[in-house]
Amino acid sequence: MKKTVLILGAILSFILFKPAEAQESGGSDAAELAKKLSNPIASLISVPFQNNTDWGIGPYGGSRNTLNIQPVVPLSLTDDINLIVRWVQPVISQYNITGMGEHESGFGDAVVSAFFSPKASKGGVTLGVGPVFLVPTATNDFLGTKKFGVGPTAVGLIQANGMTIGALLNQVWSIAGDSDRSSVSSMFFQPFFTYNWKSGAGIGANFEITQNWKGNTTTVWMNPVMTAVTSLGKQKTQFLFGPRINLAAPSGGKADFGVRAGVVFLFPK
Repeated sequence: MKKTVLILGAILSFILFKPAEAQESGGSDAAELAKKLSNPIASLISVPFQNNTDWGIGPYGGSRNTLNIQPVVPLSLTDDINLIVRWVQPVISQYNITGMGEHESGFGDAVVSAFFSPKASKGGVTLGVGPVFLVPTATNDFLGTKKFGVGPTAVGLIQANGMTIGALLNQVWSIAGDSDRSSVSSMFFQPFFTYNWKSGAGIGANFEITQNWKGNTTTVWMNPVMTAVTSLGKQKTQFLFGPRINLAAPSGGKADFGVRAGVVFLFPK
């Protein structure tokens, strides 16, 4: 897994720093795609594969790899309104987390969001609101809640001069599921910013803050990232790479260090 992360980092570095003339053809297209990718509710079909690898977790120095498969599909409802559907499906493999020598792997619970958003932003400002669902797709008791949940979600952002600044928020309450498992009341807050050059390359960061109201615990990750948009043949693609810094976690669950790497397949209209 470490080798895969290093290979993705090397690919991204090559794309970011290769000679400018190699990026000039289609550069304006790359810049427009990068701008849309900085917007979680842009009218753009995309299929991101985001891989997070974290080490030194908890008292046994465990490791966890989470591959988030998160397709985004915009649907036109009216002349003015889009419905942006986003499914986040984690695939998890972890070692020495639940005990020394223990290993769990499989699907985690899915998070499905549906944002109603205007097709045209006003003054660079884009807003979206809608429902979010917690779907108990976990294939291992340690990797999910065994609960079905629902709640509201919202996102807001502003874009100008290559810069994107915004935040995403959702709150989920469990409404059904295994009665032997604890109920869920969880808030997720993700402020983010990116800056994109005309070549399609970019830098940015986000904070991923999860508040478990039932357990009264807070988890905070900071994720700086480099990105680049390029073409693999005719396939428009974005690569991303950066460290993950665990600023806060429930007692005994903090990671020493992590890395995020990923690829996004783009399907512009």
